[in-house]
Amino acid sequence: MNPHIATPPLPPGPLNEHEAKRLLRRFDIPVVEEIAVDHVDQAVSAADRLGYPVVLKGLGKSLQHKTEMGLVRLHLHTEDDVRAAAAQITKAGGEALEGLLVQPQITGQRELMAGLFRDPQFGPVVLFGLGGTLTEAIDDVTLALSPLDQKDVERMISEVHAQKLFGPFRGEQPVDRDALGRILSGVSRMAVAHPEIAEIDINPLRVTPDGRIVAVDALIVVGAPPQEPAHTPPVPAREIGALFHPQSIAFIGASNQLGKWGNMLVSNTIAGGYAGKIFLVNPKGGTMFGRPVYARVSDIPETVDLAVVTVPAAAVIDLIPDCRAKGIRYMVLISSGFAETGADGKDLEARLVEAAREAGILVLGPNTMGIANPHIRLFATGATVTPTPGHSAIVAQSGNMGSQLLGFAEQQGIGIRAFSGSGNEAMITMADYLEGLERDETTRTVLIYAEGFKNGRRFFDSARRISRQKPIVLLKGGQTQAGQKAAASHSGAMTTDSRVFDALCRQAGITRVYRPMDLLDLAAAFDSVPLPRGPRVAIMTFGGGWGVVTTDLCQYQGLTIPDLDPGIVAEIDRLLPPYWSRANPVDLVGDFNPEMTLKVLDMLMRWEGCDAVINLGIMGRRMLIERLTDAVSTADPDYPRDFLEPVGQLLIQFEKEFMARSIELMTELKKPVIGVSLRADSDYQTVMGLPGARYKGVYYQTPERAVLALAKMVAYHRYRTG
Repeated sequence: MNPHIATPPLPPGPLNEHEAKRLLRRFDIPVVEEIAVDHVDQAVSAADRLGYPVVLKGLGKSLQHKTEMGLVRLHLHTEDDVRAAAAQITKAGGEALEGLLVQPQITGQRELMAGLFRDPQFGPVVLFGLGGTLTEAIDDVTLALSPLDQKDVERMISEVHAQKLFGPFRGEQPVDRDALGRILSGVSRMAVAHPEIAEIDINPLRVTPDGRIVAVDALIVVGAPPQEPAHTPPVPAREIGALFHPQSIAFIGASNQLGKWGNMLVSNTIAGGYAGKIFLVNPKGGTMFGRPVYARVSDIPETVDLAVVTVPAAAVIDLIPDCRAKGIRYMVLISSGFAETGADGKDLEARLVEAAREAGILVLGPNTMGIANPHIRLFATGATVTPTPGHSAIVAQSGNMGSQLLGFAEQQGIGIRAFSGSGNEAMITMADYLEGLERDETTRTVLIYAEGFKNGRRFFDSARRISRQKPIVLLKGGQTQAGQKAAASHSGAMTTDSRVFDALCRQAGITRVYRPMDLLDLAAAFDSVPLPRGPRVAIMTFGGGWGVVTTDLCQYQGLTIPDLDPGIVAEIDRLLPPYWSRANPVDLVGDFNPEMTLKVLDMLMRWEGCDAVINLGIMGRRMLIERLTDAVSTADPDYPRDFLEPVGQLLIQFEKEFMARSIELMTELKKPVIGVSLRADSDYQTVMGLPGARYKGVYYQTPERAVLALAKMVAYHRYRTG
């Protein structure tokens, strides 16, 4: 069927099974041959025409889950069987029975299912997995947002865990995967052609012994066509860039009182080293921070690019005319008291947005904790944090989460491109940020903390496009069962907010994480080392146990630990004692020889059998020497410290050489090197680099963090190249 041909809308309510299958045929979905009849004599005639054995079912729009209601009789071999089954079905169906449905008995040991439901945020979602009466108990299903392209279809089929069922199975032929793909595409096209369809449940899709697929049951529920909500108008991407590069800022609501937002924001902006012009506005006038204070925005004698506003919510709308007259085009609205407070706040926020839009002012927030752009030393945030300039942009719907992420980034040496606390997103939504960062050449990685989306479908479409160019790492808050539907179908009953969002992330190439620190771990990896071209990992370790644990972690995360080539084993034999592991992981058996360690790294990086190298315990060893020196000095004050201190200096020099050589090899070979450091004190940093180098050294505190980061990078590379 041509998906572009207009189709008349369906009447509301559930279709009976026969009507549902007629609709499926129009979308190239194979269905079982069947005959609908009104009474038992017609059923017998139909069985004679189709040939025994047959299946007899009750037919009726309101008869859902027919098996549980006793309305399905299988393996009927004679006329008497049909008559007896018809009597039982008629009694069980009662007044809801509209007729009988006769089908040939389809054999086959495998049952699949396909379905559709509509998510309130993201629209139509296609579901596929194992079918039959135990569908919900088995719960081996995968989801994807419609419309599906060919890669979506192939991914859905590959994501079902029971892949063995798709191959030869107990004497039956492999499943016709092309036909399966056409079924999923057909369901997707139905969702587009009939927006009034609320749910589709094709269960089971019976796989015949010769591998064909036939829909033997189907449920379609029709509702009213979904009403397109009024979405926030898109913000041009260039406006997002301009907002983060103001040449002058007016702080409206500036304060001398310690702890007030009007004081913290000004203090942090001045102390952070912002080189642009700063103007302070407060009706009382006077002097603050050694600067003149203007009673009104209009009193400022120079142009102003950005207003940072901290006045009470009720007073904000009155600022719009002055800001407009001054030519201010951008506002960061820190003030709370808007939509987050209830109906009155929503009304106030709506009126503010209308006034701002009419005045040509773009409002970030309200209820935000501020913005930062380290590249121009702009730190207009409530938290006193000054991360280094870098290439990871952060957008957070939580001020506290944003402050924590910026603080960790500063501590761990992770460079930040820009930060926004998005607040209520009255005018600038998460999709707007994505599209603005898409155009920003300095941004290499996008980090998001989100609890909801103003326009879920637009966010999905933007993310799917952008993730082909730049990784998007996302932490989702508020994952609960609250989104579960009370639905008639298996498709609807098996959905949750979390399941849909997982599907969205996989389909859009979003790297989803579940802990705040994972956001920064992935930022460090994506920004600092090359993408691995595959899942094969070589491990070098100063401890056997670490190597074993890391091997297990790699296996859990879908990475592989290949056997060493005989040539590499022979080369390492010449470097290490004969009792070394002679395997991957390469256990350096505690033999600290700087030259040997660098040679092993070089061998593994040049080995064509691996795509990445993880090193364990090579960096940070000087901490042990420092502590040993302190312990010996405490235990024996007369022991000469100059005996141990040179060892510490040698280790410092070695760590610099190891980091430099790792960066050289990554630059040459385009393979990642990721480390786990022994150091865990206040001087520890995740990221360490060399001036002018594209890549950096990345050293996590635990093997699980290193392996997770590498596994997520492998998955992202697979998405980009798949």
